[in-house]
Amino acid sequence: MTLLSVTNLGVRTSTGRVLVHDLSFDLAAGARLGLIGESGSGKSVTSLAVTGLLAPGLTASGSVRLDGVEVVGAAERTLVPLRGRVASVVFQEPLTALDPLMRIGRQVAEPLRRHRGLTGSALRAGVAEALAEVSLDDGRLSRAYPHEISGGQRQRAAIAIALASRPQLLIADEPTTALDVTVQSQVLRLLGDLVEARGMALLFISHDLAVVSAMTTDVIVMSAGSAVERGAIGDLLRAPQHPYTAELVRSARSLDEMLGERA
Repeated sequence: MTLLSVTNLGVRTSTGRVLVHDLSFDLAAGARLGLIGESGSGKSVTSLAVTGLLAPGLTASGSVRLDGVEVVGAAERTLVPLRGRVASVVFQEPLTALDPLMRIGRQVAEPLRRHRGLTGSALRAGVAEALAEVSLDDGRLSRAYPHEISGGQRQRAAIAIALASRPQLLIADEPTTALDVTVQSQVLRLLGDLVEARGMALLFISHDLAVVSAMTTDVIVMSAGSAVERGAIGDLLRAPQHPYTAELVRSARSLDEMLGERA
């Protein structure tokens, strides 16, 4: 079953600058797709277009159907139920994604209330379960504000919030860029385990080919707003066809190491 269908997606600024050009892809339920490219390639803008979260001044064209519902041009009342219930997003920098004035427990509780209708003791149990799932202690973390916990804990909390409503699709936009290497590895492993355990689809966005190779089975390589190559991640690592893809492979860590991780 196709969960996300993107057809001839275009994104422009108010001045006419093209950020994404004629992008098409489908994502089936349970599939794992990576969007990779350097900063400015259009990959993050694509993720925002998919969920109807484009910033003011940006306009989308073409079609984005999420669980059969057209996103491009849809009213906010149509999009709100899709966010969280169908698709959730883990953003790059949790310190800015989280509400600095709200305790972590309340932020985890919000999607549980909105999308699963939990209240009272069931809501408190849901918050504890969501935090435990990402290896966070409910008692301490629930009462903490985002600035009072570490970067790794903030990202785990952001993942807990994104997954609390049990979405069918998780969009992870550079989710570990702000973390050090050790914490990055832990968070990626956690994210991969949770996606697999729940059978969710994953749209994983990154500039790091090594990370994408560990998290996805298929990849679209983006450059200057366009898809320049796509296919199974193993094939692209072994025999990239586009010069830009070949440069990504060369700039990543050794090909043997990346392929060994997928063996």
